[in-house]
Amino acid sequence: MASAGANKLGRLYLVPAPLDFGCSTQTPLTEVLPAGTLAVAARLQHWICENAKSARAYLKRVGELHPLVGSIQSLDIQELPREVHKKGDHGSTSFDARPLLAPALAGQDLGLLSEAGMPAVADPGSSVVRAAHELGIEVVPLVGPASLLLALAASGLSGQNFAFVGYLPQDAVERVTRIRELESLALKSGQTQLFIETPYRNAALQDALLKTLQHNTRLAVASGLTLAGAQVRSHTIKHWKQQTPAPGKDAPAVFAIGR
Repeated sequence: MASAGANKLGRLYLVPAPLDFGCSTQTPLTEVLPAGTLAVAARLQHWICENAKSARAYLKRVGELHPLVGSIQSLDIQELPREVHKKGDHGSTSFDARPLLAPALAGQDLGLLSEAGMPAVADPGSSVVRAAHELGIEVVPLVGPASLLLALAASGLSGQNFAFVGYLPQDAVERVTRIRELESLALKSGQTQLFIETPYRNAALQDALLKTLQHNTRLAVASGLTLAGAQVRSHTIKHWKQQTPAPGKDAPAVFAIGR
C-alpha cells in the first residue's frame, strides 16, 4: 500500500470481524462481510487489536479471499494493553492511545480490530477512536456484523429507545438487584435493555432472569448470530418458563428485556 504522503494523515479504519470467535465452527467471511470491507482489510499494513494471535488468524482468512499487502509475519500488529481489556476504555484507566496511531500521523492507513463484531462497540477500542479524532485523523467505520443490532432487530422489542448495559454482576445477589433495576426502567420507559455474558455463564444468567423477572416482561435471547445454529427467541417470562432451553455454553449470546 502506498504512503498517503508526507503532508497527509492516514485514516483509521474500524474493521468488523465475524462473530464466530471462540466457536467450534466458522462462518464463511463472504456471508457476513462485504467485499469492500475485506478488500480494505487486505491492504492495511498497520493494525491495532485486542489480541495479536486472533488478529493474525482473522487476517489469514481474509488473505484467502484477497491478497494481503504482505505476509502475516510482516504486518505491524499492536495490541491494546491488558488494563484496557479489564477496566474498559472509559473506566479508571489513564491509557493514552495516541502513540498507537503513529502510522497514521506518518501518512499510513491503519485498522482497528476486535475479536468479534464491530470494534469499540461492546469491545475495547473507543480510546483509540477518541485519540484519532483528537489528532485530526479521519475515522472510517466499515460494514460488518454487530451482534447488538442484529439481536435488537430480531427481538421484537423497541428499536426506537434502547440501551446496552454491558455485563451484569456475577454475584448472585447483586445480579438480581441489577435485573430488577433494568426491568423497572424497561417497563416504565419502554427502553429496551440489552446485555451480554461470557458464553459459559449463559445458562446461569438465563436462570436468574427467569426467576427474577415478572411474568409479563418480555425476554429475548439471541445466540450464535450469523452461525449455522443461530437462534433468536423472544417471549414473555411466563412463556419462557413453559418450554425454552438456555443457549449453549459455546455460543455468544445477547439478552434483551422490555415490554
